Amino acid sequence: MQKIQKIWLGEISFEDGLEIQNNKVNERVRGIISDQVLLLEHEPVYTIGRTQDQSSLPEDRTNLPHPLFITNRGGKATYHGPGQLVGYPILNLKDYKKDLHLYLRSIERSIIKSCIQYGVQASTKEGLTGVWCNDRKIASIGVGVRQWVSMHGFAINVNGDLSPFNEITPCGIQNAEMTNMETEIGGSINFKEFSDSVFENLIEELTLLSQN
Repeated sequence: MQKIQKIWLGEISFEDGLEIQNNKVNERVRGIISDQVLLLEHEPVYTIGRTQDQSSLPEDRTNLPHPLFITNRGGKATYHGPGQLVGYPILNLKDYKKDLHLYLRSIERSIIKSCIQYGVQASTKEGLTGVWCNDRKIASIGVGVRQWVSMHGFAINVNGDLSPFNEITPCGIQNAEMTNMETEIGGSINFKEFSDSVFENLIEELTLLSQN
């Protein structure tokens, strides 16, 4: 497995993040760049995948407090904003079994490992994609693929305001309570150090996936 590059983008708009992803996916398809993981925070925004089921959004979307984007990932509505670690792996999945199910499980395991390293007991829920602390959701996952190169990825609530989630049905799950790392541990977390932990655990999981 080739070395995967970590790129920290800081806080950027969703539009800029999508443009960067599209450019990098095109470059990865053409073999111009190697695998990369983009790590960032987004300015406040709601997103939803291209699905006919719009029930995770309110009937009157004009009252949403932040912009809404329909994008080419899987999944229903979610919120991105400051205090949330977003990761966009740009990977050639031909090197990782060409199996989206295994890829999603690898992302989940890497997030769970980081949560546990910070004292947060996290796990998955049967039949649902994402990471949970009992009945509280701490991380959402939604990916897209173009010619077996991945885009989009994961969003982990580290700190920041969770109230914008109240305007939607997060990931289409009724009565889902959202949480973040700092709420769970009752203290502060160094955001950049936590992002390093997630990246390192993701590399470990992807290495295993490429070898098995």
